[in-house]
Amino acid sequence: MTTPSLESVLRPLVLVRAALGGVLMGLANLVPGISGGTMLLAAGIYPRFVAAVAEVSTLRFRVPALVLLGTVAVAALAGIVLLAGPIKDLVVHQRWIMYSLFVGLTLGGLPVVWRMARPATRSVFLGAGGGFVAMAALAIAQASGATGGDGQADLLLLGLAGLAGASAMILPGVSGGYLLLVLGQYVPILGAIEALKDAVAARDLAAATEPALTVLLPVGVGVVAGVVVVSNALKWLLARYEKATLGVLIGLLLGAVVGLWPFQAPVEPPLGATVKGEVVTAESLATIEVEDWPTRRFTPDAGQVGGALGLVVLGFLVTSAIARLGRDEPSA
Repeated sequence: MTTPSLESVLRPLVLVRAALGGVLMGLANLVPGISGGTMLLAAGIYPRFVAAVAEVSTLRFRVPALVLLGTVAVAALAGIVLLAGPIKDLVVHQRWIMYSLFVGLTLGGLPVVWRMARPATRSVFLGAGGGFVAMAALAIAQASGATGGDGQADLLLLGLAGLAGASAMILPGVSGGYLLLVLGQYVPILGAIEALKDAVAARDLAAATEPALTVLLPVGVGVVAGVVVVSNALKWLLARYEKATLGVLIGLLLGAVVGLWPFQAPVEPPLGATVKGEVVTAESLATIEVEDWPTRRFTPDAGQVGGALGLVVLGFLVTSAIARLGRDEPSA
């Protein structure tokens, strides 16, 4: 991929595209299945973004790189803050609909990475197999509750969630939102964003402190570390093991679908069960949010099966179309 000159970032049209790409990337980090890197590719800003990240991560702070990254970051933050609440509510209360859409969005990112990997070699297929097994195992572990833990483990998972978000910023076709789902941190992070937004609107500093320090700070640390580590690690891996690395990305996308089985719904926890480290009692049951309820698979009816298939196709077409928009970006 040819990297355009960063000097062109100061052109008004390029800044508009950077802002659009930032908003799309923010939405991508909220929606499992959509890759932030793919959204930047769609906006025609991806090569410049990667170049700017690589430059800043080596402590070179030139104006064009800083302007580009600042524009993308501010636009992405605006998209996240404004839409975190509605997206979280849809995932909690309309799970089979949203997960069906997420499956399509995930598969729609596959052609992006496949085009980068062609012509396919043995390394591509071996990497894809390894990536698929790793992602499928992670999804199965999450479904069985193996990724839960105490408060300290949650902090670790939140940091890993930040790393996942950073990966999605850099890698076209890889969804940070999906990784948040399988790490069990998707709804908590969106809930914390919404709680912080409400507290700020109410000018309640005490209410803003808890989500900011216990959830968003660890995620933010993970994002910052991840952008630096992932961008430079990818640069190294793609330079030396390009086919195998792209194969792993393909496998991650395919394996992601395993954890997005749409026909599951939240069920009220029974008395005596443990939710968020506390035993459920008759008194505490009414205070447990639906988003914290365990999920159970159910048998869909014909209408749900048809609707799910339609949403899968729709999601695939949406992601494919967005990726296609940025394919022929000029090199200057």
